[in-house]
Amino acid sequence: MKPIIEVTNLSKKYKYGESQPYYTLRDTLTGLVRAPFHLLNKKQKQINLNKNEFWALNNISFKVNRGEAMGIVGHNGAGKSTILKILSRITPPTKGKITLRGRVGSLLEVGTGFHFELTGRENIYLNGAILGMKRREIDKKFDEIVNFSGVEKFLDTPVKHYSSGMYMRLAFAVAANLDSEILIVDEVLAVGDTEFQKKCLGKMDEITKKEGRTILFVSHNMGAIKRLCGKGLLLDSGKKIYEGKIDNVVDQYMTSFDVKKVFEPIKVPEIDLVINKISINQKNNGKIVPGKPVQVDIDIFAEHEVKDIGIEIIFSHDDMDGRLFSTNTKSSDGLEIVIKKGNNHFTCFIDSFNLCSGKYRFGFSIQIPFIKSYYLNTDLFYFDVLETTFSNSQLPTLPMYGHVYLDHKWLIKT
Repeated sequence: MKPIIEVTNLSKKYKYGESQPYYTLRDTLTGLVRAPFHLLNKKQKQINLNKNEFWALNNISFKVNRGEAMGIVGHNGAGKSTILKILSRITPPTKGKITLRGRVGSLLEVGTGFHFELTGRENIYLNGAILGMKRREIDKKFDEIVNFSGVEKFLDTPVKHYSSGMYMRLAFAVAANLDSEILIVDEVLAVGDTEFQKKCLGKMDEITKKEGRTILFVSHNMGAIKRLCGKGLLLDSGKKIYEGKIDNVVDQYMTSFDVKKVFEPIKVPEIDLVINKISINQKNNGKIVPGKPVQVDIDIFAEHEVKDIGIEIIFSHDDMDGRLFSTNTKSSDGLEIVIKKGNNHFTCFIDSFNLCSGKYRFGFSIQIPFIKSYYLNTDLFYFDVLETTFSNSQLPTLPMYGHVYLDHKWLIKT
């Protein structure tokens, strides 16, 4: 049986600062008239443009069989989302060949696939029509989609009035329940609450194992990737680094992180902030010992004053689904954070860092608590906790004992 997805020598080239133009018929006719004059300077312009070009994808090849779930992982800018957009026919490739032997349902960034002026009900039928389904086929799936999404009360409300969480719920329900043989999911599941994320992962697991459908899944949550996918593809700077069993892919991905790497500033344009630096135990050269103090330092620059902000730090481990520990300034300590115009410095002190030795993920978010994350990345970088013994115990901090050490005592009576 032939693979349901075949990608051969796929490449995609962009220009820095390039936007996708949309042409009217008038623009096209005008361009034809002017074309001979543009040819005079074409050669010189081409030389200048080449300097501003970059390859978002460069000679990528892979295959996915029917019923498989493949996870695509890599750092930000590796080319993960570009592959999904090309396979979803949102953007064309520059070079290469793609063969898809089935209908494709996509759930990419919030905003893709729905018309904001239409209601939730109307968007369900619109998406079904795009997949080539007849109305009676959509009718059969309609109740299942609505029940899964949990947005029954707002079904006849234009989706432009939905929160990001509601929008994502309905978008996933539509993508997962309509009759597409291939489901493509980007990391938008981070928008939903934890309970719904688990529900989505359970649904994706079901449609591969029970329905024999194929999934391409991009996520920064390695626990979710390992739980759902049997095989993986590792990308870096638009190039294929490794393809194989998902455990091997994740291991290679994790070893590519370094807590001592130069931190690249993160822009949060929605609220005009720049996160200039985040460091863990900088005074101790990043060394973290179980049971010892840990200090997280965050430098933020603001173009103007921002109120009612929560700052959260997150610690996770790839062997577990979800967070090991997180703390938010507002929910944990009741702090009313006001980020002043200019430079701001925040420090979080943890008196006793009781994670056992191993490799962990550090994440960070800026948010209005319980409402919306302006910036969320649960895989900002990886760090190592050194092997040692706790001061009041001879128990080695080996993985076989778990990931968290709780200070305790035994009392024995005979």
